[in-house]
Amino acid sequence: MGNCLDSSAKVDASRSSHNIHTGSAASKVSSKTSGRSSAPSSLTIPSYSGRSSECLPTPRSEGEILSSPNLKAFTFSELRNATRNFRPDSLLGEGGFGYVFKGWIDENTMTAAKPGSGMVVAVKKLKPEGFQGHKEWLTEVNYLGQLHHPNLVKLIGYCLEGENRLLVYEFMPKGSLENHLFRTNFNVSCTTGGPQPLPWAVRMKVAIGAARGLSFLHDAKSQVIYRDFKASNILLDADFNAKLSDFGLAKAGPTGDRTHVSTQVMGTQGYAAPEYVATGRLTAKSDVYSFGVVLLELLSGRRAVDKSKVGVEQVLVDWAKPYLSDKRKLFRIMDTKLGGQYPQKSAVTAAHLAFQCLSNEAKLRPRMSEVLATLEQIDIPKSAARNLVSEYQNGGLSSPVQRSPLRPHHSPLHLTANAASPLKGQRLSPRVR
Repeated sequence: MGNCLDSSAKVDASRSSHNIHTGSAASKVSSKTSGRSSAPSSLTIPSYSGRSSECLPTPRSEGEILSSPNLKAFTFSELRNATRNFRPDSLLGEGGFGYVFKGWIDENTMTAAKPGSGMVVAVKKLKPEGFQGHKEWLTEVNYLGQLHHPNLVKLIGYCLEGENRLLVYEFMPKGSLENHLFRTNFNVSCTTGGPQPLPWAVRMKVAIGAARGLSFLHDAKSQVIYRDFKASNILLDADFNAKLSDFGLAKAGPTGDRTHVSTQVMGTQGYAAPEYVATGRLTAKSDVYSFGVVLLELLSGRRAVDKSKVGVEQVLVDWAKPYLSDKRKLFRIMDTKLGGQYPQKSAVTAAHLAFQCLSNEAKLRPRMSEVLATLEQIDIPKSAARNLVSEYQNGGLSSPVQRSPLRPHHSPLHLTANAASPLKGQRLSPRVR
């Protein structure tokens, strides 16, 4: 959870996006974490409106944080039983924090249940020798113990026993957005045997859900700045509803007449806003920039940073931004794996929005509430969208949405778009100095 960005940081050439720490290396879990199984998927986007009425009293002592009535304090023995003694076949993911295991608990008593019965949960277990510390673990308990929203992952409980620090989340059966955009070892494959691309309608649904989560944080009475918005931290439930996870870097927003929060620069390379990296001055507009990067990943199918590419193409924003405001050139950065199956008008709207979010001047970026309003205006044909989700899950697309005339296959800039991802699906990019 904790990592600092430094302009002099060295990045592993085989990875696409990396987390940097100026003082000590750190990394976080990128796993198929958290969310309960639910009904068969459709593309319904749950609506949630209204300003957050939740006020977070700050600062709070560790005792106050851990005594939250919303969280269950598990014993280590309970979680060991719930995960079948943390068996390797229960492993969902691994990162600098430690490991994430699949477990089962009784929904009523919150005690360990037999595998296959009760409620499925994701149990994140900190490595004693890991790079993420108690402070960041406690920060996550603090925020997720108080904040509740359909687009934030639910923290069920925690364990603090000796050197053991664990977090228990709802299980998210579709894993992370990163997995679906960039993995090559999906169980779901198209008829040609390759990985099934995430359909346009699903990409927009995910963008809307993630925007709702960020907007909720920013508009809370006590504003929260997420500070590490990226594809691997957006988890998906059975219906592809997006939920923000991993709040270890979250920070209280400025209060009174303050315009920003001055803090150590922490986040992930390629996603962090330039003014924040340069000055350490954090605002909600820093999250807006990160959202623009993820929206650009959804449009292009490319990672924020990819050292396997050459020159300007290594950094997605540097390569793609010049094309975002010109609808005649937009096809050059659109994901070729979509095969042109996206509405041109919607793509142009989303690209223009990404361009606004990625402004080098923070004050020119829209608020997340404005970003959300724009995304919700993008027309997604409901009947076609439902078919796309079903067919995506079943491994074949036979009912495409309107085909764009933007000739996405002719771009010489996309020659490596279908290359296999260098990352394994269950692991996050490691954080390096």
